[in-house]
Amino acid sequence: MSDTETDRKVRPNRPKGVVVIDRDRCKGCGFCVEFCPTGVLALSEQINGKGYHPPEAVAPDKCTGCGLCGMYCPDFAIFGYRPGKQASEVD
Repeated sequence: MSDTETDRKVRPNRPKGVVVIDRDRCKGCGFCVEFCPTGVLALSEQINGKGYHPPEAVAPDKCTGCGLCGMYCPDFAIFGYRPGKQASEVD
């Protein structure tokens, strides 16, 4: 059995990346949406406390955790990351 097959059995539905959004810090500039290479984000229809439309993860399963969303955010309102391995998954 290859390493890839083993990974699928140990963590079949585990996301590659996670995106975290601080809706209250966001000013709705849309840079994160524009620069997301996998199309995970879109501006929300909802309005935050400042009156802006913050992003939302419309396809969170596509997130790779590359972090580009956070690199382009001028307000540090979003970031992406790749979760580490759980202790039960370590050989």
